Amino acid sequence: MTALLPRRVRGLVSLAEALLTPHGADRYLELVDPMLVRREIRGRVTAVRHQTPDTVTFTVRPSRAWQGFRAGQYVRMQVEIDGVRRTRCYSPCGAQGSGDLEFTVKADPKGLVSRHLQDTAVGAVVGLSPADGEFTLPSPRPDRIVLMSGGSGITPVLAMARTLVAEGHPGEIVFLHYSNTPADALYREELAELAARHPGFRVVHAHTHARRGGDLHGLFSVEHLEKAAPWFREAETFLCGPAPLMAAARELFENEGLSERLHTEEFTAAPLTFAEEAAEGRVRFARSGKECDNSGKPLLEQAEDAGLTPEHGCRMGICFSCTQLKTAGRVRNARTGEVSGEENEEIQLCVSVPVGDVEIDA
Repeated sequence: MTALLPRRVRGLVSLAEALLTPHGADRYLELVDPMLVRREIRGRVTAVRHQTPDTVTFTVRPSRAWQGFRAGQYVRMQVEIDGVRRTRCYSPCGAQGSGDLEFTVKADPKGLVSRHLQDTAVGAVVGLSPADGEFTLPSPRPDRIVLMSGGSGITPVLAMARTLVAEGHPGEIVFLHYSNTPADALYREELAELAARHPGFRVVHAHTHARRGGDLHGLFSVEHLEKAAPWFREAETFLCGPAPLMAAARELFENEGLSERLHTEEFTAAPLTFAEEAAEGRVRFARSGKECDNSGKPLLEQAEDAGLTPEHGCRMGICFSCTQLKTAGRVRNARTGEVSGEENEEIQLCVSVPVGDVEIDA
């Protein structure tokens, strides 16, 4: 009888789903407890701490729909602010296979969600997507690995470090982390503990705005890499950090003929500019029937100004959460400058700017 119970429960749940159509059981279960939903992923905050005045680190226990992640991947986190659901991409920083998820978010003075999360509290519930992203450790693992990060870009790289240590990786690992000052260095104690547990793991702290404390000082350079990991040319390097650090590393590895050995994850993009004063034409969001004058802003912002709430994540052309079908018209990619006029093509709303009349299936 006991073995039959789960099957009977599943049958009852399926029946309830049918009876509760069109909303389904999840909409009603969410009113009782958001963590009871079956089809969507939710997470409850179980711990909160502040490593620095402008960051928050919190632990999330995901609901049963969560399927795990690979170290380096990100999730789309959803929070409700003033009745509007907002989505941003964040990377868990624990070892893959760990039950709970840990995130560290730095407050952006202009960031609505990052500032909101600074005040998150134990018991809060967030929405989560399945893990995504190709910034992951290869299998089999390389013998020598350089993990490099800057600021809050440490999160996906720390997940790799924790995973490698948990696996007992037999090779050499150097973790080179950049922060402005010693006081800004995230996870200093945790990194020291990893180094103490693993004889092949070495931590190097570089401070860009301080001449004391740490192991290296100033901006990223080949000299820094040679001091931190003299064998970096034979290693695989995994990097996440601010745009200037990413650009400098790419240039260095390209000059060294090592571009294929550098693996990167972007969490910020170079500032984008939009010629709003030269905007012409109309934008039509066909599915909703909304229409507006082209303001020259990215289509995501124009959709939001029109009262729509399209799915989105990073807002800078990285995560592809905001991809929609353009049925007519021409758009310019604000990151690449490329203009495309193909009909029925998928575009990223957050970096696509209309060039004249445009119609979007949204």
